[in-house]
Amino acid sequence: MAGTTPAFTIGVEEEYLLVDRETLALAEAPAGLMEACKAELEDQVSPEFLQCQIEIGTQVSATVADAREDLRKLRASVARQAATFGLAPIAASCHPFSAWRDQHHTDKERYNDLRRDLGGVARRLLISGMHVHVGLPDEEDRIDILNQLTYFLPHLLALSASSPFWQGEDTGLASYRLTIFDNLPRTGLPPQFASWSEYRRSVQVLVDLGLIEDASKIWWDLRPSARFPTIEARIFDVSPRMETSLTLAAIVQSLTRFLWRLKGQNRRWRIYDNFLIAENRWHAMRYGMSNGLIDLGQRKLVPFARLIDEMVDLISEDAEALGCLAEVEHAREIVATGNSADRQRQVFRDAVEAEAPVDEALRDVVRHLIAEFGADL
Repeated sequence: MAGTTPAFTIGVEEEYLLVDRETLALAEAPAGLMEACKAELEDQVSPEFLQCQIEIGTQVSATVADAREDLRKLRASVARQAATFGLAPIAASCHPFSAWRDQHHTDKERYNDLRRDLGGVARRLLISGMHVHVGLPDEEDRIDILNQLTYFLPHLLALSASSPFWQGEDTGLASYRLTIFDNLPRTGLPPQFASWSEYRRSVQVLVDLGLIEDASKIWWDLRPSARFPTIEARIFDVSPRMETSLTLAAIVQSLTRFLWRLKGQNRRWRIYDNFLIAENRWHAMRYGMSNGLIDLGQRKLVPFARLIDEMVDLISEDAEALGCLAEVEHAREIVATGNSADRQRQVFRDAVEAEAPVDEALRDVVRHLIAEFGADL
């Protein structure tokens, strides 16, 4: 019935890298590992583009609390099964020192086609991310809220940043992952569409030309899902700590409800040009939370802690209604204690100051990531 409040169900997908427990370098998943994970988790686990990756996905969850239980089960199962093969999963978007040239892609038709279509760009995809789905049955609502929610993507990226190192070097970026992913076509901030039909017409042009088979080959930071009646936030680096993942999911869920609720009050969030939002996106990639973001309404560079305080206040009514206020408020703790990129750099600095060789300091970072993966299980 028109006007019925959606349930705003959520689903979380995460991609993990697999490392050898002794060398701490990336390791390819043996067939037995995927078989064992599939036997336990069925279709909630799957191989990824590279053989050193594994992907999980929660069931459709009514609440963040439900998602927590499912995500805990998934993470624990993957870690337990990996350990039997001398491996460990890490939830970081880039491995601190392993090289992309040493990795091999998974031999499946989907990934073989991707490698062929993307050429050399695909070889460098040694990155992992996290996706959050929020259920919105109405197609026009999906487009309307996508246009507005785009404003908040840089804030979410800064909270999630977990990829400061690449092939043994500190990149100077909090999220190096996006510099790799942005080399693919149909990535970055989503265009603004006036309606669902305009979005579908645009996608159909590429389908009719045979350039893509469907909308699943559109990899914007935020998109209408090609498979589910959801909007799908894809901006995130994957988070080593499960509770960070849940906070990010709670924020997306609450923002979606907040923006949907504005519509019923004949209001909406102001739409800004992607040129301006992209500047904040770059700021989040480069600095994470340390250098603030532009408040586009005030036209000022504002400290990140203040922006998060304002966001939490903005969506607290919706978070409370959805039962995830504690998770949303946890964003303030992330700001206070640092994101994963901050923690990884601190581990590296501590090891170097203790006179560890650089190679060993990088292995300490991997040890830290292994520990954080299991910290909330």
